[in-house]
Amino acid sequence: MSALDSSIICAFLEADGQPVSGDRLAKDLGVSRVAIWGRLEKLRAAGFIFTASPRKGYILKEVPQVLHPTLLDAHSRRLKVSLPIEYLESVDSTNSEAERQLANGREAPFIVLAQSQTAGRGRLGRKWHSTDKGNIYLSLALRPFILPERLKPFTLWMGLAICRYIEDTLGIKLGLKWPNDILSPDGKKIAGILTEARLDADTVRDLIFGLGLNISPQQDFPADLKSIASSLAQASGQHLDVNALTAGIVKNVFTSWEEFKEDRWAHLFKEYWARYDILTGKVVTIQLRGEPVTGMVEGIDEVGSLRIKTSDGKIVLISSGEVTLRS
Repeated sequence: MSALDSSIICAFLEADGQPVSGDRLAKDLGVSRVAIWGRLEKLRAAGFIFTASPRKGYILKEVPQVLHPTLLDAHSRRLKVSLPIEYLESVDSTNSEAERQLANGREAPFIVLAQSQTAGRGRLGRKWHSTDKGNIYLSLALRPFILPERLKPFTLWMGLAICRYIEDTLGIKLGLKWPNDILSPDGKKIAGILTEARLDADTVRDLIFGLGLNISPQQDFPADLKSIASSLAQASGQHLDVNALTAGIVKNVFTSWEEFKEDRWAHLFKEYWARYDILTGKVVTIQLRGEPVTGMVEGIDEVGSLRIKTSDGKIVLISSGEVTLRS
């Protein structure tokens, strides 16, 4: 990725469809007019479409419809995202790559972001289908050095914060299926979260927050997923800019982590849960290591454990498990 290319695209994004003078660009960026022309030609070859406006300059008409490092960087700069982003066209798993980089001593925090994954992972060892280049596959790598018990509500908080961001940005009210599935308004899965931690004595040394978020309207879901999975574009009926949305998600994810780390999340936790939870009042079965538990969901406690009222009237607190809705 060229810093000059990113600066050029930034100027066009800020112009919001209005002409940008090549001479002005050259002066502002401290390069020649010929250099600007050359960079525009290379950007055209990468999928950007510019049209000439006589005596006024150039207009950016179209941008790539898949993740593009230059466009992503331009959007990130406009949002003042300072977090380092490791961009990869393909990787086995962004969580696995983040884990490797942490193990090799890379300074945290940072983001690993990929166009596609060859071995994307979900909870409980499941595969996360992630070949479509119009979606978001990212991992936030952290070295928090906090007590493990503090992490109990972390995944739930992050999922709720993403739901809030999507509603504020796109006007789509998603739902959170405890503890880590984000669903479309018609109940289909749009996103999944995988949080992984490495402990050192009694401290969380490494923490990786992974997110797979379906965006593209044309998904290549396998046959067994077509009836249960969806995307933001399908749910909203809107054309979505994956690069702009990814930059916003990166900022939201890191901001939400900082709120969690600094204990600025608790006053919003139950408010967000009340808005985006889809389970309260429904009968579920939760698969545990021992016997499954069946009962009605009665919300969560202060650290995000699910409150289940069983048929004999007892309240059981569930901190982890696989939830199945009962008819």
